[in-house]
Amino acid sequence: MLGLPIMSRQAGFTPSIAMFLLGWLFMTTTALCLLEVNLSFDDEVSLISMAERTLGLAGKVISWISFVFLFYALGVAYIAGTGELIAGFIHNGFGIAIPHWAGGLTVCILFAGLVYLGTHSVVVFNKVLMAGLLVSYLSLVALGLPHIHLSYLQFKDWSIAYVVLPLTIISFGFHNMIPTITQYLKRDAKKLRFSIFLGSLLPLFIYLLWETVILGLVPAGQIGQNDMATELLKNVAGELWATDAAQYFALFAILTSFLGNSLSFVDFLADGLRIKKTPAGKGYLCALVIIPAFIPAVFYPHIFLSALNYAGTYGAVILFGILPALMAWSGRYWQHSPHRQLVPGGKITLVSIILFAMGIISLQFF
Repeated sequence: MLGLPIMSRQAGFTPSIAMFLLGWLFMTTTALCLLEVNLSFDDEVSLISMAERTLGLAGKVISWISFVFLFYALGVAYIAGTGELIAGFIHNGFGIAIPHWAGGLTVCILFAGLVYLGTHSVVVFNKVLMAGLLVSYLSLVALGLPHIHLSYLQFKDWSIAYVVLPLTIISFGFHNMIPTITQYLKRDAKKLRFSIFLGSLLPLFIYLLWETVILGLVPAGQIGQNDMATELLKNVAGELWATDAAQYFALFAILTSFLGNSLSFVDFLADGLRIKKTPAGKGYLCALVIIPAFIPAVFYPHIFLSALNYAGTYGAVILFGILPALMAWSGRYWQHSPHRQLVPGGKITLVSIILFAMGIISLQFF
C-alpha cells in the first residue's frame, strides 16, 4: 500500500485500476488452482510438499528458492522502509538526524526478540499494531476523501500500465495460508472457494479506495521514484493532517507486515532445515532471517520500492502463479486426480496463467 501509489501515479488512475483487477483475477485464479491441488491429497501438506509430490524434486527446489527469495526480498523492503520512517520520526520530533540503518536496526532487534519469545508474544504485539493500522487507515480515508481533486484522477498513460502489475501481484499473495485454511475449514471445498473469493475481494476494495484517496490528493508531477506514499503526501502544501496520518499508517503497515513475514519465515526455515526451536535454535533462526535482509538495506537505504518489485516479479509470480498452474496441470493430466476441478477452462486456462506470468517476468527483466 506504500509502494502502490508511486507506481500507479506513473500510469494514472484508470490504467492502475485495470491492473488491480487483472492482478486480483490472476492471483485469485492461481489460489483456486493451489486449493484444488491441496484437496487432492488426503493428508495435511505444505506448499513445498505439494510441489514435490506433483512436480518432483525440480518442483521442490524451485518452490524452495522462490519462497526464500520472496521472503528475503520482502524483508529487505520492510527494513529499508522502517529505517526511513523511524529516522524521519526522530528528526521531526527531536531534531536529531540518524542514519536510516539505525532505525532499521532498532526494529530488527525488537522483532528478533519478539519472534524469539514465540508466537504468543508476536500475536499480542501485532494486535496493538493492527489496531493502529486500522485507525490510521480509516482516518486517512475519511479526512482525505473530501479533499481529492477529480482532475488528478484523469491522468493516464496506458503504455506503462504494466509497471503496476508486480506490486498488485504481491498485494494478493496469501497463497501460503491455503494449506492452513484448508484444514481449518475441514476441507469443505464450497466454504474454501468462498473464503478465497471474499478474502481477496475485501483487500481489493481497500486498495482501490486507498488509490483513489492518494492519487486524488497528489498531482502527477509531485513524485519521486524511490519514495513511499507518505512522501507523496508531504508534498501536498497545507495538508499537514495528511502527512501525519499517512506517517503513522506507513509505520503500522510496515511493522505488521514485517512481523508476520519474520514469524512465517522462521517457521518455514525451522521446518525446511530441520532446526529445533530450542533457545539456541531460535536464536540461530532469527539471525538467519534478519541479518541477510538487513545488510542490503544498510547499503541501499532507498531500496524499498525496488525490493517490492523484485519480490512481486520473481518471487510471488513464480511461487504463487506459475507453480500452482503447473501443479494443477500435473494433478489433472499426469496423475489423473479424481478430485473436482475448481478452476474452469481446462488446459487453456492453465496455459494462459503460465503465459501471463512469464509475460510479467519478461517485461520486468527487459
